[in-house]
Amino acid sequence: MKLAILSRSLRAYSTRRFKEAALNRGHEAKVLDTLKFAIDLERGTPDLYFRQKHLSHYDAVLPRIGASITYFGTAVVRQFQEMDVFCANTAHGILNSRDKLRSLQILSRHNIGIPRTTFVRDKNDVLPAIERVGGAPVVIKLIEGTQGIGVLLAETVKQAESIVELLQSQKQNVLIQKFVAESRGKDIRAFVVGDQVVAAMRRVAQGQEFRSNVHRGGIAEPVDLDESYIETAIRCTQIMGLRVAGVDMLESKEGPQVMEVNSSPGLEGIETATGLDVAGAVIDYIAAQVDFPEIDVRQRLTVSRGYGVSELYVPEGSKFVGTAIRDTDLWEKDINVLTLYRGAKIIPNPHSTRVLEANDKILCYGKLEAMRDMIPAKTRRRRIPKIQELDTQELPGDTGTGD
Repeated sequence: MKLAILSRSLRAYSTRRFKEAALNRGHEAKVLDTLKFAIDLERGTPDLYFRQKHLSHYDAVLPRIGASITYFGTAVVRQFQEMDVFCANTAHGILNSRDKLRSLQILSRHNIGIPRTTFVRDKNDVLPAIERVGGAPVVIKLIEGTQGIGVLLAETVKQAESIVELLQSQKQNVLIQKFVAESRGKDIRAFVVGDQVVAAMRRVAQGQEFRSNVHRGGIAEPVDLDESYIETAIRCTQIMGLRVAGVDMLESKEGPQVMEVNSSPGLEGIETATGLDVAGAVIDYIAAQVDFPEIDVRQRLTVSRGYGVSELYVPEGSKFVGTAIRDTDLWEKDINVLTLYRGAKIIPNPHSTRVLEANDKILCYGKLEAMRDMIPAKTRRRRIPKIQELDTQELPGDTGTGD
């Protein structure tokens, strides 16, 4: 495999470890400065130049896109994708995770535990927003920031109001977030590769510092994760559209609370704390994808007009809960179940006797009109989600207004 590592720093620990892991496995690996690319666009022939020379062929790309070059960096990654080069993380996934507000909006929609958060622009909305997240103390975050930069703790409402007003006066967009007191000064970092958590650590802040980032002096220690944390980390990574990610979670009384999904997670802290070859796990995953690539059935299986692929969600109260796949009316409607997703489990080509449970997702291929008709009218009026909901029985008091 010939691997391109997109990075602005040849000497960074993570960059060196990825290259070292690739070379040790017999692969060819080169570190390419992301800002040295030129993107050429012409009908039918997307192309790339590097340092004024036509870029040679690469089998895969491992993007390490820093926050300061997000726009250009994701444009380069997108160009590799258009050239059919496997990218460990896609441009879409990187953009989803880089914006804290955007990522929390997506995770909230998919029922992932997150600290209660609010985003306001009008100064008159600041005090009501603080009250809605539970009052002081609150955490105030810049929408774009890494390594704990732009994260502040306001102990009082007055402090919070002053900080928000100051940041807004500097044209900064900020989030106001509930402070999870029981997790003060510590968090969990789960390193996800594909559909596995390959390493995990607990980061503990030192002294009066409430931010646990290793770059801020935090101490990292290995941790064995509960299944709920493993499942949450994997689901977050997949929801964001990433394959390699660091998922940061708080340990709250209600279970895992996701703070951030990082598309370019550092290796030094987690490899030092756990003693695991995390870089090697990433390289092995990329090599496996190059040898046996996944096909995006949403794009490939549209062979006949009116047919396609869709993910259907089985919510609580659905008439499909407790029903075997063969006893549903899916086959009669010319709909075939390709994959069943149950929590962190993926069940390809599920047997017809498999009984559906609440919160299952099924990837189906068939008539798009038939699948569309299975969505309740009230759901269609309210929104058109990525994962459509299968018909549910009307619940008492449900007016369907969305209020």
